[in-house]
Amino acid sequence: PALCDRYAGMDGRVRAIHQKNEGLSGARNRGIGEARGEYLAFVDSDDYVAADYIRALYQLILDTECPIAQCRFSYVHGEPLSGRTERGGAFRIYRGESLMEQLYGPEEKATCFVVAWNKLYKRELFDEIRYPQGRIHEDEATTYRLFHEARKLAYLDRELYGYFMGNTGSITAVFSEKRLQWLTAQEERIAFFREHGYGNLLPPAYRKLCDACITFYFRCTDQVDHAKSLKKQLKRNLKVYLASGADEIRTLPFRTRMGYALFLFLPPLYKLLLRRMQEAHE
Repeated sequence: PALCDRYAGMDGRVRAIHQKNEGLSGARNRGIGEARGEYLAFVDSDDYVAADYIRALYQLILDTECPIAQCRFSYVHGEPLSGRTERGGAFRIYRGESLMEQLYGPEEKATCFVVAWNKLYKRELFDEIRYPQGRIHEDEATTYRLFHEARKLAYLDRELYGYFMGNTGSITAVFSEKRLQWLTAQEERIAFFREHGYGNLLPPAYRKLCDACITFYFRCTDQVDHAKSLKKQLKRNLKVYLASGADEIRTLPFRTRMGYALFLFLPPLYKLLLRRMQEAHE
């Protein structure tokens, strides 16, 4: 806290805000409420940004008139982005449903688009939107709402953000019952898609939800608290999703649907067959 106060005393653009620990959502929401400018950006405390991170995204918003600008990021393991001289970079604009589709693209693209960081937002997007207080996976519960509000996003193919991978004690590095809040965020997203006419996105949304149940199930090892009850809950969740999204899941590949049935019948056999399929593709 003293270091933050010292920075605030050195530069009038810096304000130090002190509050009790209310989690990442609480910190972001407080920052949104205190903000005075026209734009917002979020940077995780252990990450790195290039020296011209804000300038490049701000210029892209001006050039494209998009309410959100986003850059390419990289995973870093202790080395910041300093010394990199990448300049320019092509950009793409995503609009409407094509923007929402980025939530379900290839793994690296989906991770890139759903997070709160590596983006610059027009402040007005947050007039009615906040991160869910007291929950983890808050970006999963919020980013799609921002995309819907913005209608379009400009993506700069230039590496300006470094996501630090060294924090093994972070909430994303361990599994616990709290991780099931990710399922809650996806359930809310599906309800939002139904309400706002994104019907074409429901099949991949349900697939992501069902796949997560299986992934979480196998991450419930003996070292996880209440592993047995969590596994039962995940199986129940999967059955509910298969029933509530039956029409959408029916459009998924036959092998995917049979995989869900096999998992519910005999998880160890599902895991064995999945491992053999993965080995065959290596």
